Amino acid sequence: MFQLHPQLQDSTVALGQFKLSLVLLSKDANYPWCVLVPKRSGIREIHHLSEQDQQQLIRESSHLSEVMTSMFAPVTMNIAALGNIVPQLHLHHVARFEGDAAWPASVWGVKAPIEYEPGALAHRVERLCASLVGEGFEALSTVEDADSSAGFTP
Repeated sequence: MFQLHPQLQDSTVALGQFKLSLVLLSKDANYPWCVLVPKRSGIREIHHLSEQDQQQLIRESSHLSEVMTSMFAPVTMNIAALGNIVPQLHLHHVARFEGDAAWPASVWGVKAPIEYEPGALAHRVERLCASLVGEGFEALSTVEDADSSAGFTP
């Protein structure tokens, strides 16, 4: 049975889900940063997914990237599946800007994570959920649910 890895649960807020993947928002306010986690047990790499799931993941990733590009107007989207620390397949989507906290380097280990200002997290969750509608996205029912249930299991 699928369960979200504890480190992902602790470092993110659940926005909702697509057909295949959970959609999470990183709690690090340094960057607009979302994570897709395919709801498949024991999967660490994209090539471990079935061909159908691989295609679905690309569709979901593309939709998320388009939404984030539209919302944040970044210079580029960094998309990465790193499994060095968390042994569960998860695909990072980070909107990058010239002059952001890590530009042009990778976001990992450059600057300590910072928390969202009061109200800013709820605002970002609401905007992302409203913008992600389509492509089979199902948002959580309330922002409070998102803030308290990153580990929800569909």
